[in-house]
Amino acid sequence: MDKKDFMRRAIALSEESVRMGGGPFGAVIVKDGEIVSEASNSVTLDHDPTAHAEVNAIRKATQKLDTFDLEGCEIYTSCEPCPMCLGAIYWAHLDRIYYANDRKDAARIGFDDDFIYKEIALKPQERHKQMEVLLSEEAKEAFQMWEADGDKAEY
Repeated sequence: MDKKDFMRRAIALSEESVRMGGGPFGAVIVKDGEIVSEASNSVTLDHDPTAHAEVNAIRKATQKLDTFDLEGCEIYTSCEPCPMCLGAIYWAHLDRIYYANDRKDAARIGFDDDFIYKEIALKPQERHKQMEVLLSEEAKEAFQMWEADGDKAEY
């Protein structure tokens, strides 16, 4: 299989998802030329706002490979990742992202991820969701514990 075949599979997953009542998004994770995992958007089916195709595929890949680090893998997704999915892709250390539709295509059908991209660029006090720092000094204890732990699994 080549890049286009992997993307065609992600697109097919997005179409299957629509037929099943899910969102129009699909994703495939590939390592060494082989599909490791694939998933579609199941937000409405699972009643889970984080159940985007990319996140679902990452969860399946990390379980299959028994690691939280997907370095050496690539993701093929039917649409440019939303900010949440992009963050998850970075945290999972995927090497490369391929996508078909972009965020403007998604906005045209009612998925306005661009709003969140713009919110991220704002200072916390300027965002539409109110944010307030609370008990910062108390919360630092967990950070100090983490920092001092010589046996931690860093990620």
